[in-house]
Amino acid sequence: MFPLNLIVGSLCDECENDFQLEGDYLIGGLFDIHQTSASFYHDRPEAIDCLSQPFFLSHYRMFQLMRFSVEEINNSTNLLPNVSLGYEIFDHCSDTQSFPGILKLFLANGMIQPWGEPHEQHTHKSKVIAVVGPFSSTHTLTVAPLFMADLIPMVTYGSSSSVFSKKAKFPSFLRTVHPSTESIEVIFNIVQHFNWRWIAFLNSDNDYGIDGRELFIKRIKDTEICLAYTKGLNDNPDYPQIFKQIETQRIYIIIVFTPEMIAEALIESAIQLNITNKVWIAGESWSLNKRLPKTQGIKNIGTVIGVSQPVVTIPGFNDFIYASKSQNNCLNAEQNMFCNQVCNCSSVSAEDVLAADPSFSFPVYSAVYAIAHALHNTMQCGSGRCDGNIKVYPYIVLTELKKSNFTLLNQNIQFDENGDPKYGSYSIVFWNHSGDAQEIGFYELYPRVNFLINNSKIQWYMNGEVPTSVCSPECPVGHAKKYDRIHKCCFTCEICPNGTHVNSTVDPYKCIQCKKTEWSAEGSTSCSLRVVEYIPFTDSGAIVNMVLACVLVGITAAMSVLFAINYNTPIVRSAGGPMCFLILGCLSLSSISVFFYFDKPTTSFCILRFLPFVLFYNVCLACFVVRSFQIVCIFKIAAKFPKLQTWWLKYHGNWLVITVAFGTQALLLLISYSFDPPKPYNETVWYPDKIILSCTLNLAAFSGSILLLLSLCSLCFIFSYMGKDLPKNYNEAKAITFCLLLLILTWIIFATVVMLYRGKYIEILNALAVLSSLYSFLLWYFLPKCYIIIFQPHKNTKQYFQGIIQDYTKTMSQ
Repeated sequence: MFPLNLIVGSLCDECENDFQLEGDYLIGGLFDIHQTSASFYHDRPEAIDCLSQPFFLSHYRMFQLMRFSVEEINNSTNLLPNVSLGYEIFDHCSDTQSFPGILKLFLANGMIQPWGEPHEQHTHKSKVIAVVGPFSSTHTLTVAPLFMADLIPMVTYGSSSSVFSKKAKFPSFLRTVHPSTESIEVIFNIVQHFNWRWIAFLNSDNDYGIDGRELFIKRIKDTEICLAYTKGLNDNPDYPQIFKQIETQRIYIIIVFTPEMIAEALIESAIQLNITNKVWIAGESWSLNKRLPKTQGIKNIGTVIGVSQPVVTIPGFNDFIYASKSQNNCLNAEQNMFCNQVCNCSSVSAEDVLAADPSFSFPVYSAVYAIAHALHNTMQCGSGRCDGNIKVYPYIVLTELKKSNFTLLNQNIQFDENGDPKYGSYSIVFWNHSGDAQEIGFYELYPRVNFLINNSKIQWYMNGEVPTSVCSPECPVGHAKKYDRIHKCCFTCEICPNGTHVNSTVDPYKCIQCKKTEWSAEGSTSCSLRVVEYIPFTDSGAIVNMVLACVLVGITAAMSVLFAINYNTPIVRSAGGPMCFLILGCLSLSSISVFFYFDKPTTSFCILRFLPFVLFYNVCLACFVVRSFQIVCIFKIAAKFPKLQTWWLKYHGNWLVITVAFGTQALLLLISYSFDPPKPYNETVWYPDKIILSCTLNLAAFSGSILLLLSLCSLCFIFSYMGKDLPKNYNEAKAITFCLLLLILTWIIFATVVMLYRGKYIEILNALAVLSSLYSFLLWYFLPKCYIIIFQPHKNTKQYFQGIIQDYTKTMSQ
């Protein structure tokens, strides 16, 4: 065992017996009544004399609250009857040079006892059964390991760093103040409530501030809030440079997460530097500061909103302070008292103490009561007595502390598995123009989260308007954001083009493509269903086309009957004889295609839309090629090439050509349909708000069939043009030429329209082009012959034809 005075010695002559109270069981207390800076300089190993450091009245109030709490418990007949509590309190003003008092709390009979064998460890008894404090997270981190080793309960009233929730490192740590996780959550909710996006976060450069900053950064991740600027404030920060950075980035919301002393220096610098038009969000450590709200020029810096511990009135405390201050406690000094148990606070009046910042008053009060209740349960107190035979060890008190469940000033005091309080709430305050912290809302944690701010109570510096703080203004409706800098809050706006939309709630940075069945105009926030269009059978245009197709079939049937009756007449023979019936039949079969241009397209409809017309119209063209060749051959080629005419007649060249043309076209169509048949197609390009149901035709796959049709047209045109000067009654070549010109003109017009228009009525125009192709031969080739048969029978005689031929021969011989 080692005498403590060999380690630290007695460094102070003056005492203040407010720091000590004898009792059956002692509670340690650590309060930083005086505070020193982290950069405190010393050139030799010595404990610091806290009296030489700045005095903080609010912390002195907390110190007095612990004294009051112990006295109130001692006067109680229900809690710890026949047992008196004492205390040993130290002014813990430094985390590195205030260890004499800490070590004294470990004294056992005036000695520090090292650990013995495992079975002896629990027989060692420390001087105190538990410790209240310290206040700051940095001080707690420094001294906590000393208490954790012996499982001496530490119930802190101000250390909010989230690291203390880790029970593996801090098994005997509890607190009556909520961890910084909760206060940061409140700050986040305030920022979110007012829709602020561009934030500065100033924190103390210590464990408390750094932990708060890390928690805030983690909390705003994946939100629209951006941390534009952050700075850890040490003892000598460059305030002009800090505020210059904030002004340069146009930041109007400043979160100050620092202890009271640093916050005071910061706000005073802001006043001196004429920083205006800001919203300051105060952490719980300084939001109820009594001096700053009444400082001259405070109104110029903007609006101050803060998160605070609820102000709880503690009955009897005022009377205790007045009674305590009426006594002189410095008359009986003990020469062997340890230092930092001296206050020298005779100049502080009771009114000063009661007017000090009341933050953390209830946490101190509840911390002392939690220890008392734990001791009460450990000693199995009941029926007005406690069992004095029970040996009380700190680790047993710790076990009961963790199970705390009692009511104190309408609060049900409990701790969770991390030693954090399972009760309480936060107040949200506003520094009004009277210099008071006015409550404007609350954030309840238990039994469930409840958040409320009364906006009407806030007097904004902008004449009633809530200030805004954004890097870039919100995009207009229908515009997507495009990152402009490293922060997601800084962006440019781009309007979403046709066929896209932006969903600001899901992804405001992307123009989302509409589905093929949907459309949107430029700058849309949603897509609309496209109107599906096609020509039904009931459409007037469809009905007209189908009627014309039926009329064509009727006319060809009538012409076939008329030609059959007059089969042996010269006019029928000159028209082609039996070939006329083949042409008329193919024209009728070609008209079948017209009926498949209407109604909702299907694969079979698309196939039958092209197949009958291409196949049978190909036969018609082949017939006209043969017919025009025969006419030219009779009058012009036969005399020059008699063998050609003999071969043509011997092998029935006309039917051979027609058969080859038909077979070739059928083979080409079979190949085309096998490779890429026509199929339904949704036209979505031409009209963004419509879907035109149509059929697609692969021109490459059908190029062979198209080339064959073009070849037959060309041959037909060549042979018919060669016979343009033949006898009048044998002038079928002229009629064929005229029909071909109509055919070519029809499809040129249709191709031009297709390039300019792709609406649903293109199907009607396509059907009309097919009918025009059919009617051109029907009306300009066959109808004149029907007219002669019916109305000019005198021209339908051999004599008339022979006369015409003789006249042509005379003309040619001249």
